[in-house]
Amino acid sequence: MKLLRIGEKGKEKPAVIDDQNNYKDLSSVIEDFNPKTLNFETLKKIKNTDLSKLPTIDSNQRIGACVSKPSKFIGIGLNFKDHAEEQNLPIPKEPIIFSKFTSCISGPNDPIVVPKGSNHTDWEVEIGFVIGKKAINVSIENALDHVLGFFLVNDVSERDFQKNRGLTWDKGKGFDTFGPIGPFIVTTDELPDYQNLDMFLDVNGKRMQTGNTSKMIFDIKTLVSYMSSCMSLHPGDICCTGTPPGVGENMKPPHFLKGGEEVVLGIDKLGTQKHQVVPYKE
Repeated sequence: MKLLRIGEKGKEKPAVIDDQNNYKDLSSVIEDFNPKTLNFETLKKIKNTDLSKLPTIDSNQRIGACVSKPSKFIGIGLNFKDHAEEQNLPIPKEPIIFSKFTSCISGPNDPIVVPKGSNHTDWEVEIGFVIGKKAINVSIENALDHVLGFFLVNDVSERDFQKNRGLTWDKGKGFDTFGPIGPFIVTTDELPDYQNLDMFLDVNGKRMQTGNTSKMIFDIKTLVSYMSSCMSLHPGDICCTGTPPGVGENMKPPHFLKGGEEVVLGIDKLGTQKHQVVPYKE
């Protein structure tokens, strides 16, 4: 299934895309896609619903973030070998975990706002996943049993705040609009090749990033198992899993977002995002 949230900001409705590519309103079935409903019981409920009897939503409406109010938004750093190499950094021996503040979450086509005073705002196309069942110290073999589905993420990053303004990455990762997710969640049963998907990101029509999820150092099963040994993972928790090479800070000379650019990104079977970049205004 492809699950999404559609409508004006703060008024999004849960929806599912049917076999005819119609957006069907799930409001009569569930309240939203949030930590209360993002679980396998909800998936069974939707599968047992006659979608043809549900109202059809205009697909031209704004698409919102595909997950509402997760308790955690976890990021993984340097998880593509070729990205670590372009940064002249050693290949990590264990996953690098950081947090993106949940207030950074935005829709897949919403504007990206360059933070006040920023000169180092960068892009990162990534595959994300959402937890569907509580996970504590799960094995790699059982890890995917706890993943509800996958989605597209732009892990927007302010490199100066990330690397030069203290000892943690978090403050460079969590500005408002720095977490566009969606357009939809693809449930795990419909994406068996999640670990072999092509990825891309363009800025103003120029290809910046090209990659494939097969190049991840730590695959998604390993990440779920590892994270669950560090913290409990709950339904609705989301994670972005690292980016391929081609980020702005490693270009020669470096290239950062200032405002006025158009950023388009996508992953096979997970859709695309299209953002206008705007400067901060008081």
